[in-house]
Amino acid sequence: MNKSSLIDALAKKMNIQRQLSEFIVNSIFNDMTEALVRGEGIEIRGFGSFSIREYKAYTGRNPKTGEKIKVKPKKLPFFKVGKDLKERVMAKAGN
Repeated sequence: MNKSSLIDALAKKMNIQRQLSEFIVNSIFNDMTEALVRGEGIEIRGFGSFSIREYKAYTGRNPKTGEKIKVKPKKLPFFKVGKDLKERVMAKAGN
């Protein structure tokens, strides 16, 4: 599923116009993005949680040349799957 199909599914399920559905989905994603930018975590019970992980600087290698390069410290979003979602996926995979 991609963003467009999520918008279509919401519009169909809620029996609303696609334009309103797109506004709702975009609003949710924008608010989640802004929370992560502020360094806040996001927890959606039964689904999972989003957080920011900090990575220290390290020395890496260019895969083409083998040359050593310095990789700067970075902050990246991280998703941890929730227990309920994990169990549902595992149950479906067992069939």
